[in-house]
Amino acid sequence: MTHDAPTVFIVDDDSGVLKSLAFLMQTIGIPTRTYASAHEFLEHYDPAAAGCLVLDVRMPVMSGLELQQKLHEMESTLPIIFLTAHGDVPTAVKAVQSGAVAFLQKPFHDQDLVDRIQHAMAENARMRAGTAERDVVTSRAASLTPRERQVLDAVVAGKANKVIAAELGLSQRTVEIHRARVMKKMHADSLAHLIQMMVRAREETGS
Repeated sequence: MTHDAPTVFIVDDDSGVLKSLAFLMQTIGIPTRTYASAHEFLEHYDPAAAGCLVLDVRMPVMSGLELQQKLHEMESTLPIIFLTAHGDVPTAVKAVQSGAVAFLQKPFHDQDLVDRIQHAMAENARMRAGTAERDVVTSRAASLTPRERQVLDAVVAGKANKVIAAELGLSQRTVEIHRARVMKKMHADSLAHLIQMMVRAREETGS
């Protein structure tokens, strides 16, 4: 099931903590789902879900750190905020090194948690928007012919039409035609827009 609204997913084996955090989220109008164990969360986990995960470190059967590792293997994009009543430096360091965005020790101030949740959800939204944009650009680029792709790469590299023509063994007019087709297929309003799209897409993929 896909969750349309960004949601705070809370996993804690303490029912009192679940109820308290669910109520806190309700007071600020953030959709919330609670789970009493890591396994219960995984049974309902939706890779398409947006939001963040508030996760207890020490739980029976599967700990919070083990769930974090499992989600990493599943390429989850949910940011994780760890909670624990037994916080120590090594555990905190391991959690953060593995990608956690925050680590709070119980008892904590409600506002501290709210601030971290709102920040995590905002970052998740930005990341998901960037991924969606990259997917659109990648899909458009895939529709180009091999020659159009060569022209695109050369244009993004800042090469002039006459240089591209010489390198590809084409007439300058032919390059101009390919370039116009590239602009149309990529839905680019200008050369700057085309370059911006490709640079952002490459930054997202690290290529």
